[in-house]
Amino acid sequence: MAWADGLREAEVEPSLYAADFARLGEQIEQLLAAGTRLFHYDVGDGHFVEPIIIGPIVLQSIGGLIHEGGGRVDVHLMIESPERHFAAFREAGADSVTFHYEAVEDVGEIAAAAREHGLGVGVALKPKTSVEDVAEAAIAAGADFVLCMSIEPGYSGQKFMPEAFERLRRLRELLPEAMQLQVDGGVNHENIAAAREAGANLLVAATAVFGGGDPASGYRELVKALG
Repeated sequence: MAWADGLREAEVEPSLYAADFARLGEQIEQLLAAGTRLFHYDVGDGHFVEPIIIGPIVLQSIGGLIHEGGGRVDVHLMIESPERHFAAFREAGADSVTFHYEAVEDVGEIAAAAREHGLGVGVALKPKTSVEDVAEAAIAAGADFVLCMSIEPGYSGQKFMPEAFERLRRLRELLPEAMQLQVDGGVNHENIAAAREAGANLLVAATAVFGGGDPASGYRELVKALG
């Protein structure tokens, strides 16, 4: 099964980084029941980004639950040497991996390594990285999607950078129609429609989903705002 099988034209993608980990399984079940098909799983190594954020062991405990409910797992690797961990995350339940353009020397080589493990491939860029450079590299590597960060990667709860709208529009112009465009950072019910209009079709939301204590309700509100 391909990483994107069953996905809709646009997906609100809850980021598990903001979940209540004492109720993680319960909250995932609530989101699946509300219609979630794609879950965002953040990983940080304390080097590429400051915080150390969950690894494959946690994913292994929830991957089966997500897949049994018809969901997919999109792993965002905010780490150095991401290729060293593809096998572990695939085994734990990842359907796709996103690595950062800034963290690797050869995007094509890293993308090929991910595909060897049957993973979908995303290429991420920080807010100050050239969209033209990343688009060129992602196209050459045959990536499935590009992730445009709308915050500095690392910590959840930051505000959406308004300049990300223009970066999304420019990426959508540069990328092939079949290549998906993801946005991550500060997405909420007030800006999600504008992010979609700018070209993003995979819209990652953390605090907007989990911050109110009822993730299913938060998810549905975002879907409604998306239109």
